Amino acid sequence: MRIDKWLWAARFFKTRSLAVAAISGGKVHLNVAAISGGKVHLNGSRIKPSHRLAPGDRLRISKGPYSFDITVVRLTTQRRPAEEARTLYDESVASAAERHERYRERKLQGHSARHRERKPDKHTRRRIRELKQQ
Repeated sequence: MRIDKWLWAARFFKTRSLAVAAISGGKVHLNVAAISGGKVHLNGSRIKPSHRLAPGDRLRISKGPYSFDITVVRLTTQRRPAEEARTLYDESVASAAERHERYRERKLQGHSARHRERKPDKHTRRRIRELKQQ
């Protein structure tokens, strides 16, 4: 099975094109692969989104500030509910603990979706125009 299809089916990425972009961008490592110049390599050769995945393969997936160290348990071509998707892989205990710790740290620092930088809304744009005219 292709690695990009499996990442989509296991719900690590919302679309296959996002999975392809992550693999091409060096965000997915297979069997503790070596990274060279932002690309993913396995035993000296570059991994592509069409790389064949098999049960027992180990992956490291980076998504934003979080990373997952997982072992592939089962393969499927269908995207199923999240509870079923979790049965496709086993995450290492150390990886889960590190990810939860990083989540707690970010929460204490106040990083959330509400604090992201956004475009000014209608009222803010009016205030900006008024300030510029003065």
